[in-house]
Amino acid sequence: MIPANLERAVYGMYATHALHVADRHGVFEHLARHSGDSADKIAAALAVDEDTLGRLLLVLSSFGVLDADGERYALAADVRPYLDREDPRYLMGFVDHLIGDTADQFGRLSGYLNAGKAETDRDTPAPFEAIYRDDESVGRFLNAMWGLSHHVSHELAALADLSDSRQLIDVGGASGPFSVAALHAFPQLRSTVFDLPQVGPHLAARATEHELGDRLDFTAGDFFAEPLPAGDCFAFGYILSDWDDETCAALLRKAYEACLPGGQVLIMERLFDDDRSGPLATAVMNLSMHVETQGRHRTAAEYLDLLRHAGFVDGTVRRSSGEKHLITGRRAESESER
Repeated sequence: MIPANLERAVYGMYATHALHVADRHGVFEHLARHSGDSADKIAAALAVDEDTLGRLLLVLSSFGVLDADGERYALAADVRPYLDREDPRYLMGFVDHLIGDTADQFGRLSGYLNAGKAETDRDTPAPFEAIYRDDESVGRFLNAMWGLSHHVSHELAALADLSDSRQLIDVGGASGPFSVAALHAFPQLRSTVFDLPQVGPHLAARATEHELGDRLDFTAGDFFAEPLPAGDCFAFGYILSDWDDETCAALLRKAYEACLPGGQVLIMERLFDDDRSGPLATAVMNLSMHVETQGRHRTAAEYLDLLRHAGFVDGTVRRSSGEKHLITGRRAESESER
């Protein structure tokens, strides 16, 4: 008998694809409204093939995504929020990105092992040229980032305590998952998302959806080629894990230079345990960063070192109840305070 942990690793590919297909065809949406329906009822309601659906449901129940009672199915209680489109924790946009964009890139891992990443990727587009190649890909990526970030951003904004901040600069802020949460929590705050031009229409749609008016605006730019706008709070959410240490140091130094005295910087990332033994999601996404970007995931101590070298003081680590945590630093009021 294959050990259970190896069995799940071997067959996990099937579970991911089953999740993706079931979500695209409305299976989870149906079960969120009609819990306990049988395969034949679900198939009839969704106008899909009953045999294929039955096989998908068996896989998903075997992985614990669905609860099965005889021939009746329901969303497992602990996973329901992540499969329900109406819940802010809905995760399937991230799965859509994995299937639509990430999976095809993992074929390069063998080349990385044989010749290294730099040589293997020599003739491939830069990471975000590929991700932002067309509006469909941009939308898929931004939806993935929203799904991974927006719900926990409410907790992260509270941990950051932005009550003294006035102008947030959300660096590479995508469609604004953190900005939206922060603006709802702190009415005195305004936010500018600084990102590539392709992001602008998607951010505008989120600003309208959340009725934020001119409190959430957009500045198009390349944070490698241009200075950052001035502000008293700078957010890097799932940004620094895209880049190597030298690039991260340069980005944090740009934030330091644009930050008003007494202002702060927020790094929001998955964190490795101090001994880098886990957690699982961070280890998996660390491999994904190797394939999709030029970065890696780090320990809290590594991010604190990057902040110190950029000039920030009073580095702190504040852990959320989720997978994304907060590391903060402050620009001193004066050089003597450093």
